Amino acid sequence: RKSSCLSLSLFLSLSLTTHWLLYNKSALHGKILEKLGLCSQLGFTRYMRQGRKLGEDPKLFIKDLQFGKVPVRIYQPRAPSAGRRRGVIYFHGGGWMFGSINSYEPICRYIARESESVVLSVEYRLAPEHTYPAQYEDCLTATTHFMKTAEDYGVDPTCIIISGDSAGGNLAAAVCQTLVGRPDLPKVHAQVLIYPCLQAIDFNLPSYQQNCAVPILFRERTAFYVLQYLKGDASFLEDVLEGSHMPVDVKLKFRKWLSADNIPKEFKVRGYKPKVPIQSSNEVYEAVKKICEPAFSPLLTEDAVVRQLPESYILTCEYDVLRDDALLYKKRLEDGGVPVTWYHIENGFHGIISLFDKGRLSFPAGKKGLDNIVNFLRSL
Repeated sequence: RKSSCLSLSLFLSLSLTTHWLLYNKSALHGKILEKLGLCSQLGFTRYMRQGRKLGEDPKLFIKDLQFGKVPVRIYQPRAPSAGRRRGVIYFHGGGWMFGSINSYEPICRYIARESESVVLSVEYRLAPEHTYPAQYEDCLTATTHFMKTAEDYGVDPTCIIISGDSAGGNLAAAVCQTLVGRPDLPKVHAQVLIYPCLQAIDFNLPSYQQNCAVPILFRERTAFYVLQYLKGDASFLEDVLEGSHMPVDVKLKFRKWLSADNIPKEFKVRGYKPKVPIQSSNEVYEAVKKICEPAFSPLLTEDAVVRQLPESYILTCEYDVLRDDALLYKKRLEDGGVPVTWYHIENGFHGIISLFDKGRLSFPAGKKGLDNIVNFLRSL
């Protein structure tokens, strides 16, 4: 048994390292090109990760549109339907800095085909050129437009699901919370949050400590993305990582929702050392205090909002720094009486769903996770 565990550990380590090297090769090349004055590192990295629009799909009608000023892509099953279909809105991941409707084309096609749903993929603006709340506002704009015009796309307006992964999971949660206060729109039917980032106050939760150097999302990189989204630069990165960006009284205010005490014991067995709260400087707090807004950190919204949220699906991965954000939100939802379907990938890591169709570099657990999401959608 011990030999089997060591073999699995070695396999995961080698596989994750391979994916991390492939994932970061474009960043290295971009840095070289930037030094040569040929292009920016950010621009090259985005270009390499951009993906491309695939050819025609025999089972889907695919169309690019503009909802206001927001580019979107709609996937509609070609097969006839007895009635209106469910609609799935998808916000892509990428740390609010990367990702596109092209790079998420395989996932959106798969969801549309397998769940027989109309899928709307949203191309929101990216940081650092566009900072908070630009991404959130684009997602909200696209969502409200789709909800108002759902029938034009053969969608039942009372059966719309808002979903996203990673940074897109953050945006999905934030948009769902906002729509609680919109009586002029149909109620959101469900939300699907795939390893979402839900708070930026505590980067020392158990999952951050245990998985700080696990590819493809490192602890330090997560804080870097958060700051780029917030204000377009990574100043105060060390303060954010250490927790000195928030006054003690602010941390105590949110402690009932944001505490390792609310995380089940089995998720602390791989090691966890509680961090003593430290005081912040007023300068740092003033620069980053928008982090506390629910539209930025959905975990911190009020109980009255949580109680009105729709049925929820949450996917987590054991080897992911964002695991505990999702576990804490799961508890908040359940405490608020919201039905929650939770799927945990024991041998999963951040981004595994996106690797469901990469041939020899695919992970079976990623495909199982995506199929579990599809089954949840079909059950609605």
